[in-house]
Order: sequence, then C-alpha cells, then structure tokens
Amino acid sequence: MSENNFTPSSSNAEQTPLADTFLWEREGLYEPRIAAVHDLCGYGKCSLGVAIPVLSAAGCDVCPVPTSLFSAHTLFPDFYMLDTTSMLAPYLDAWEKEQVGIDVVYSGFLGAPEQIASIKRLYDEFPAALRILDPVMGDAGKMYPTYTPELCAAMGELVNGADVLLPNLTEAAILTHTDYRGQNLTDDEAAALIDALFAQGAKTVVLKGVEKVTSEGKTLLVNYVQNQKSSREKIEVEKLPYALHGTGDLFASCVLAAIMAGKSLLAAVEFASKFVRDAIQITTKQPDFERRGVSFEVLLGQVTQLITAARP
Repeated sequence: MSENNFTPSSSNAEQTPLADTFLWEREGLYEPRIAAVHDLCGYGKCSLGVAIPVLSAAGCDVCPVPTSLFSAHTLFPDFYMLDTTSMLAPYLDAWEKEQVGIDVVYSGFLGAPEQIASIKRLYDEFPAALRILDPVMGDAGKMYPTYTPELCAAMGELVNGADVLLPNLTEAAILTHTDYRGQNLTDDEAAALIDALFAQGAKTVVLKGVEKVTSEGKTLLVNYVQNQKSSREKIEVEKLPYALHGTGDLFASCVLAAIMAGKSLLAAVEFASKFVRDAIQITTKQPDFERRGVSFEVLLGQVTQLITAARP
C-alpha cells in the first residue's frame, strides 16, 4: 500500500525507514493516559465523540479536556456552541492537585485563541508526553465557521515540537502562510509543504488528503508521512465519492491508536488510511449519512486487534 519513489528533500543525514520508526513501546497491561484536548459534539460524530471510543479500544485511558461543547457539528445550519475557555484553568488545577499523570497530549479543535495556554501548560507539566497535534481549522480551502485568523495563528504556535502533526491541505496552507492550491498536488508540491512544516519545528508530518488521478481515470487519496529522521512515504487508498464530517478526526485518532499499540509510523498511517475508507463505506448505508458524521463503531474490533499481541 505504501510507496517511497521520490527523494526526501531533508538533509544528507542517515535516514531511518518509517517502518522502523516507533514513538511508543507498549509494555504489558499498562494503559497509557491521553489528555484529549478537543470539542465535544452532541450530534454528528467527530472530535471527542471519535477520539474516546477509538483510543479506548486501543487500550488507552482517555482523559477529555473539552475545548467547547456543540449541539451538533458546524455543517448543520443551526448549532449551539459553548466556549469552555473559562473552565480550563481550574479544570487543569484540579488535575494538578490530584497528581494526574499524562503520557500523551492529543489536541484538535479549539474554541478560542486563549485555549493555547492550556495546551502549553500540559506541555510544561508533562515534558516527556508525546505531542500529537491535529490542527483542526478548516477544509476544502475554507476555515470552519467558528475560526478566526487569530485562532489560526494561535494554532500555529503549537507546531514547534509536535511529535506528530496531522494537517489536511487547507490546514497546511494556513500553517505555512501559503495559498491553498486544491487537493490535487504533485509529489514535489506535497514535499514542499512538509518541509515548510519541518522548518516550523514539527518532528513528524502526516499530510492528509492529496488526490491523484491514475492513467485509468481512478481517483486515489494519498496520505504522505515523514519524520525528520526518516524517508518520506505515501500511502494510497481508493477515494470514495463522499465528503463526510469527522473523517479527519477519525484518521488522526486511528494513527494515534496504532502508535500507542506499539506500531511503527508507517504501519499507523496505513492502518488509519484503510480504517477511514472502510468506515466511509459503512457510513453511506446509514440514514442522513451526509450530515450525521462518520460511522466507525462496528470496526472498533480492528483497533483492539492492534494490541492483542501486547497482551499476555
């Protein structure tokens, strides 16, 4: 499924294959604890509604840090949003008093620029924790309705030091201050975006959602992945003719689930790419599937299978 048929543009330092690049070593029955800094949506599956079940299925202890509460996701014309910025400091104060330990800080959708301070606090309090950043800001060349240039700029502050950064093409353009050039990029154009994100301090970049049309007229969805110390590879799956809300959240959560199961970076992105494709196929069998969010629940057994080998 993976290819590595073009030359990395990083330095001449010795490269480590992505198949041999690991970010987490699974140890027995220990359940890693993840601070999931995302919004919570009542209807329309995304964000914490995806992250909690997926990461729990991978044997992780998911500790939500809700950045906002939504009645429904933002593709619905009428939704209610509660900004939770004012509660985050006392929320984390209580964690500190209880001496909560965190192995991973996984952040996504933010409700206000001021919420960056809470993520940086978690970074400071848990300096050994993995930093997984899904910079949820927009798609198809447009920012989400609740986002502002100020909030996007604040999101950009988290790129430096991110162990895994998972932008789509819209978000990569915003973070690199370049024009959005559509979904159909060449390998060189994708490489340029990844290198620009490396220049901002990201350690691993997973660039999502590039579209390729084959000579037979078949459309592929390509996800590029590279670590600063690794070769660059691309994972290709068939693109299905649907655009569903929550697939980016599902992809990022699956990548993290596989990493925490002790899989390599390459294996994690391959797993997530296939899982999301399969979930989209299931979603299209549901009523009102265009708006309800991605349906993945019946596939969660595949996530649990990731850790089967780690159990006695």
